[in-house]
Amino acid sequence: MDTRDRPVCDRPAHPAAALALSCHPGPVAAVTVLVTALAAGSGPGFARWVVIAAAVLTGQLSVGWCNDALDARRDAEAGRTDKPLARGAVDPSTVWGAAFTSLALCVPLSLACGPLAGVVHLVGVLGAWLYNLGLKATVLSWLPYAVGFASLPCLVTLSMPGRPWPAWWAVTAGALLGVAAHLADVLPDIDADLEAGIRGLPQRWGAARTRLLLPVPLVAASAVLVLGPAGPAGGWVSVVLAGAVTAAALARGGFGRKTALAATVAVAAVDVALLLVRGTAAA
Repeated sequence: MDTRDRPVCDRPAHPAAALALSCHPGPVAAVTVLVTALAAGSGPGFARWVVIAAAVLTGQLSVGWCNDALDARRDAEAGRTDKPLARGAVDPSTVWGAAFTSLALCVPLSLACGPLAGVVHLVGVLGAWLYNLGLKATVLSWLPYAVGFASLPCLVTLSMPGRPWPAWWAVTAGALLGVAAHLADVLPDIDADLEAGIRGLPQRWGAARTRLLLPVPLVAASAVLVLGPAGPAGGWVSVVLAGAVTAAALARGGFGRKTALAATVAVAAVDVALLLVRGTAAA
C-alpha cells in the first residue's frame, strides 16, 4: 500500500502531548530516574541531585527528539502510527527546536555538576547525537551506547566533593549495559533497518545471532558488579537472573521481539540495585 494513500490522523487537541511522545519518554524517564537514584545513593546534597537529574533529563530529551526528527521520513514510509512525527501529529521544525533547546540547556546544567563531570557527560550526549546522525549505520554503532552509559557513573562521582573518578567496575558495567541496551533496542527492527540500508553491528550480525549474543553483555555486566571490590554477597542474584534469562531465551531459540528489551531491563534493574547498595563505593 502506498504511504500516500494512508489516512493521516488528525492532529491531537494538545500538540504538547505529541511532542512529549516524540522524545522516547520511556527510556528518557528510566535513565533519568536511574542516574538520580545513583546520585542520591552516593551521598548527601539535594541540590547536587537536582542538577544531575536536570542535566541527564535535558541530554536524554535532546537525543530522543533528534532521533525521531531524523527518522521521520523513514517512519512515515514504514507506516509507524506510533510515531507522532510519522503520522503528522507534530511538525518536524517543532521537534528539532525542542532537540536543540534541550541540548543548549544540557551544556550549562552538565557543567554545573563540575567542569570534569560536565565534560564527561557531554561527551556521552555528543556520542548519542553522532549515533543518530549516522554512526548507527556503521560497525561502531555500539560505541555511543557504551560511552554514554559509562559516562553516567562518571557524572555522579565527579560531582561529589573531591571529584573522585568512579571505580573501574562501575564504568565497565555501565558500558556493558549500554551495549546490551543497543542490541535490545535494535533487535525488533533489524529487518526493516536492513531494507533501509542501515548496517550497524547488530544488523550485520542478523536477528538470529543478535538474539543469541544479547545475554553476553548482560551476564558480563552482572559479573563485573559482583566481582568488583567489596561486592555484596547477595549480588550473585544478578548473575543468576542473567543466566536464567539466557537459558530461557536459548530454550526458545533466542530473544523475541517483545522479550529482548524486557529481559534487558530486568537484569539492568538488579544491576542498578547493586550499585545503589554500594553507594559511595562506586567512587
